[in-house]
Amino acid sequence: MLAELHIENFAIIERLDIEFIPGLVTFTGETGAGKSIIIDAVETLLGGRAEAIQIRSGAERAVIEAVFQLSEASRPAIQTILEREDLLDEPEALNLAREIRQNGRNVARINGRSVSTGLLREISEYLIDVHGQSDHLSLLRVGQHLHLLDRFAAAQTGEQLTQALEGYTATYRRLQEVKRQLDEIRLAEADAARQTDILSFQIREIETANLRPGEEEDLREERNRLANAESLSNFTQQALVALDEGTPESPAATDLLGSVTKAIENLTRLDPAQSALFDTSQSIFDGLAELSHNLRLYLENIEFNPKRLDFIEERLALIQSLKRKYGATIPAVLEFLEKIRQQLDQITHAEARLQELESEQERLLVQLGAAGLALSVERQETAARLEKGIERELADLQMSGARFKVDLQTQPDPTGASLPDGRRLKAFPSGLDKVEFLIAPNPGEGFKPLAKIASGGETSRLMLALKNVLTKADHIPTLIFDEIDQGIGGRVGAVVGQKLWQLGRQHQVLCITHLPQLAAYGDQHYHVEKKVHDGRTLTVLKALTGDERLVELAQMLGSVSAGTLQSARELIQAAESQLSVN
Repeated sequence: MLAELHIENFAIIERLDIEFIPGLVTFTGETGAGKSIIIDAVETLLGGRAEAIQIRSGAERAVIEAVFQLSEASRPAIQTILEREDLLDEPEALNLAREIRQNGRNVARINGRSVSTGLLREISEYLIDVHGQSDHLSLLRVGQHLHLLDRFAAAQTGEQLTQALEGYTATYRRLQEVKRQLDEIRLAEADAARQTDILSFQIREIETANLRPGEEEDLREERNRLANAESLSNFTQQALVALDEGTPESPAATDLLGSVTKAIENLTRLDPAQSALFDTSQSIFDGLAELSHNLRLYLENIEFNPKRLDFIEERLALIQSLKRKYGATIPAVLEFLEKIRQQLDQITHAEARLQELESEQERLLVQLGAAGLALSVERQETAARLEKGIERELADLQMSGARFKVDLQTQPDPTGASLPDGRRLKAFPSGLDKVEFLIAPNPGEGFKPLAKIASGGETSRLMLALKNVLTKADHIPTLIFDEIDQGIGGRVGAVVGQKLWQLGRQHQVLCITHLPQLAAYGDQHYHVEKKVHDGRTLTVLKALTGDERLVELAQMLGSVSAGTLQSARELIQAAESQLSVN
């Protein structure tokens, strides 16, 4: 629900801070005092159009902020959006803000972080429904009617329809996957010969190369040795000369170390305590001998083979060519090979797979038809109950001649879901039905779509009737009605007040009214007044309780007098009496 609202420098509002409670909240005051401006501010906050002209004269910017306490019904959908956008702070609360600046730049914020107005509108659809001059109302969106009907059915029949819908949806998703595979096979079939030639060539080219993982690295190492064979031989021979052969100017290292070892051996005969020195020198001498042996082996294996070098260069060039065509590495090329083998296999066996998928598709269409038909029957029964419920509500609101209809339509489709009677109907993600709410406000008039009926008190009463009947199906926590009493009298006003109060048991309801009979039902009552301060016009707001509320209701009845005060007192008592019964 809407817990707090802050409006600053918006139209003639200098600053308002409003705290709301659950239930029915009424706003009263003279025409032009600024009641509807509050609603305009809320609509702007929810992502409506924002213009510099809305900024209070003399101010640089207008600011609208709100704090929402999230209901259990709306919380999952809202949290999904917040988590998707990395905006989730408190699981049970949400902060929205809108800032309008004179330079034309507008800023929208969710939980203190800047967002697009599109995201603001997306999330606000789960927070507030406003029925006012801008018609920001979910019931006027035809796409919502099927979901409202289904939720109404689920509220009345438990999980029966929900389970049926889940079964239908699972079949529909599988059918879409089968159709996708069929489309792929048929598309491939149309170009099968060309694809077969291309895939066969690619497979032969890769298979003929006989690639193995790690081969490229081994070849590069061997190429390096072959290309530098002469230098490697020279360096090895230089090392061997220094180790074993020596020169007249420089004796061999092994000869020198042999002398060292002999001298230390003689030393240890005289001083046995130094035997470790002899062991060290002997170890070094043995190491040099092993090094010499390994160098000779290496020298023998150094290969001068120009043909092998040419072969390696050609092999590396082939590998590079395959990598350019089929993958960045040898493993990637081999992975591509496996993929095209599968593709070729699919084309080769396409006819058998095609028949298999077509058989499954027909089976799913029969299954979908049965599930969709069961859904349609349930929806038709639910529609009848919904129609009667709304027409009863309209009769209470002095629209006894009005008729309401839930129009369920199906669309023929020769390739659609198969019904037992042989008909085929187009299958939609949520069933075989397209649903739209229709209204005939006056006797003798035909049914018209909700979105096309005239605005005013008639529309407001219809929306109230719909909201009352759909209250368990409608998960939007806060409902706003701007002058719902337009065009109705005091007797109906009391009925409207009672229904709004009842609606307020499951939703938070904010209502602007000029009828004291309606205002008497408010759980919270605000008086809106326009004043002139320091030569500036501004809107002020005051919460009314006790005698102040009594005086306000009396003023709404006429001039304050003993008679109007008594009438106002009787209105409050009558409301309290009726509400105690409910």
